[in-house]
Amino acid sequence: MPARHPQPATYAARAAASRAAPAELESEPRRWSPSEIYEWEPSPATAARAVWPARLVAGGALAAFAVAILVTATALPGSRTSAEHTGAQRREAPQKNAAVPGGPAPDGGGVSIAWVGDITPGSVHGLPPRDGRVLFSHVRGPLRTPDLTIGNLEGTLSVGGASKCGRPSPACFAFQAPPQNARALRWAGFDVMNLANNHAFDFGATGQEQTIAALRRTGVGHTGRPGQITVVRRRGIRIALVGFAAYPWAASITDLPAARALVARAGRRAEVVIALVHAGAEGADRTHTPEGPEVAFGENRGDTRAFAHAVVDAGADLVLGSGPHVVRGVERYRRRLIAYSLGNFAGWHNFGGGGALSLSGILRVTVGADGMASSGRWLPLRLTGPGVPQPDRTGASLQLAAQLSREDFGSGAGLRPDGRIVRRSPVTEIARRPG
Repeated sequence: MPARHPQPATYAARAAASRAAPAELESEPRRWSPSEIYEWEPSPATAARAVWPARLVAGGALAAFAVAILVTATALPGSRTSAEHTGAQRREAPQKNAAVPGGPAPDGGGVSIAWVGDITPGSVHGLPPRDGRVLFSHVRGPLRTPDLTIGNLEGTLSVGGASKCGRPSPACFAFQAPPQNARALRWAGFDVMNLANNHAFDFGATGQEQTIAALRRTGVGHTGRPGQITVVRRRGIRIALVGFAAYPWAASITDLPAARALVARAGRRAEVVIALVHAGAEGADRTHTPEGPEVAFGENRGDTRAFAHAVVDAGADLVLGSGPHVVRGVERYRRRLIAYSLGNFAGWHNFGGGGALSLSGILRVTVGADGMASSGRWLPLRLTGPGVPQPDRTGASLQLAAQLSREDFGSGAGLRPDGRIVRRSPVTEIARRPG
C-alpha cells in the first residue's frame, strides 16, 4: 500500500479544514429526478414473496412505506402488477412516457449507460478535500453525460461502529467515509451505486444502513442486497439493476440457480436488465479472466465466467464487473456484453498504485429497449496522485483491455483496439435466449 494520508482527528475537524464547495454546485439541477428510481427488497417477515418498495422523491428525501407489500400487489409508477406480467413477452416495447424528466421518450437511439469500477470516497487512510469532490473533478463531464451512470461503492458512508478488522492491522482494510461524502457522488453524476462487494459491511449492518440513508438523502440509488431489484426509468425505458458478490449481505454469486431466478424476476419489471458483479481474484497479475472458480485471501470469489454466462442466459442484457482492482477483458456472449472489470476508479491513498493497478476506464454503452447494445466506447483513464482518475491520452487501459479481450475470448472479444465495442457476436454465439 502507498504512504498513508494523515487523517484529521474527527470528521468535524475534517469538514472545517476542507475547502467548501461553491454554492452553485450545491444547487445545480440534475439531469434526472430521483423520483425515477425505485427499489424492491424482500421483507424478512414475508421472505422471498414480499418487498419493501422505497421511492426516492425529488430533492433526495425518502418516502418509505410502513408495511411490506406483496410482489403480486406492487404497482409503482413505471411498473406493472404480476397479473399484467402473466404471459407477457420478455422483450416488449416500452410505453412512451412524455413526463420522463430530462428528455422525451426514446426515438430509437436507446439509453446511454456508463459503468466504472471501485470507488472509495474516503477512509482511515485519508479523506479527500471538498467532501470527496476532488476525486471526480477531472472526469465529471463523461460521468454526467450518460443517461444512467453506475459505480461500485467500495466502503461505507458512516460514522462510528465496530470495524470488521477489530484492532488496526496492515493485512485488513475497512473503509469508512463520512456520510456527507455521498453528495460528491451525486455531484459527479452517479445515479446508482452497487453495494454488492466485500467492503459494504466493513462496519456491520449499522454501517450499511447509514450508507443507504446517506445515498438516499442525496438522491442516489443503490442495489446489491439479497433479493434487491432497483428499477430506473430513462427515456421511457425501464432498466432493472441487480448486484451480486460472494458475501451474505449481497445476492450470491456462487448460487447460480438463485442468481438466474433474481435476474428473471428483474426481467419481468423492466425492458433492460443489468447485472453488477463483484468477483475474481485481486492483484496486478490477475488481469486475465480464468475459467473456473477464483480465490482471494482464502475466499471463494466465484466462477466469474460461468456466473456471467448464467445470468445472460437468464435474461441479463449487460454484465458489469468489478473486484480484481485491475482491468480485464470484455466479452460478447449471445449478443450481450460482459465487461469483467474496469479496475479501480477513485480512492484516496487506499488503493495500491503503479503499473496495471493505476489503469482504469469508463465504459459507455447505448442500449435499446430490446436489450441490445447498439454502440459503446471505452474511455481510458489513469489514477494519479492519491488515486484520482484522469483521462489518459496514451490509452494504456484501452490497449490492455482490448488485448485481454482477444487473448481470453478469441472470436467472442467484445472490445476493439480503437475503443469501440463489438456490436455482433460470432455466428456460433448467436442463439435465441429463453423468454
